[in-house]
Amino acid sequence: MSEYLFQQLQRALLEKDPTRKCNAAAKIFNLWNDGKLVRGNGFPVLPIDIPGKPDLPRLVDPRKLSRRTTYNSAGRIGLLHAFVHIEFNAINIALDAAYRFRQMPDQFISDWLLVASEEAKHFSLLSQHLCNQGSFYGELDAHNGLWDMVCKTRDDILHRMALVPRVMEARGLDVTPGMIKRFTNIGDQRAVEILQVIYRDEIGHVRIGNHWFRYLCEQRGLNLTDTFRELVDIYLKGNLRGPFNWPARLEAGFEATELKAMEAGHSAVISAIDKLATWNRATRIRSNYSS
Repeated sequence: MSEYLFQQLQRALLEKDPTRKCNAAAKIFNLWNDGKLVRGNGFPVLPIDIPGKPDLPRLVDPRKLSRRTTYNSAGRIGLLHAFVHIEFNAINIALDAAYRFRQMPDQFISDWLLVASEEAKHFSLLSQHLCNQGSFYGELDAHNGLWDMVCKTRDDILHRMALVPRVMEARGLDVTPGMIKRFTNIGDQRAVEILQVIYRDEIGHVRIGNHWFRYLCEQRGLNLTDTFRELVDIYLKGNLRGPFNWPARLEAGFEATELKAMEAGHSAVISAIDKLATWNRATRIRSNYSS
């Protein structure tokens, strides 16, 4: 007898133990692909403000986290721990997409279950490497920024596809090559190998997000570039962090025209920040002169 997909997804989302959550993500992916799960659309959708997570790490304001570096052992542990935390969140994010947006076709579910299974693999690889360095997931504090955006966009799938895969996950495409270089420089070949796996998989994940964002824009008769810019303005006050990794983003389904528009917006924000900093410096100078 077939089991209900959405019931299993809810269990996986609420599962607190990371190992069991990873196993559940892989199991659901395989069962769905083998045709052994039915949707179960009558199963209620919970908001899930806080998905299942272990008691540690303690979640704090991002500004309270220590600066991460590869120049010393503690900094390297902190950097690896941050990556592990990102991947743990990414499992929940992918599971939630498959669980929440039930108006979408089966291929949408298949895509995000694939993402969830690969994020579980990433978490397991990084978590084991962290343990090999004498630490463990939960030893250090972390923040909840990724899941906060999931909660903000849970009422509209268009918003979710725009802000999570195309902004937050795509940012990983920009920064991961630099991280690979830093771990190469310190001779941590295992970290390099794991990050290379993650980098290749994440291109595919962002491509999936781009595909469904484009699908939804076409379905609603919306201009893709204008809609994305409007949503970035609403949720992020227009601030897209760059610089952008053009080759990886193009491979992940971004178009050259929208990357140019994104860079123009990023440059405008940087210019505004520079002008504000200059104004603040001038104000301090005038204040000191007057006193």
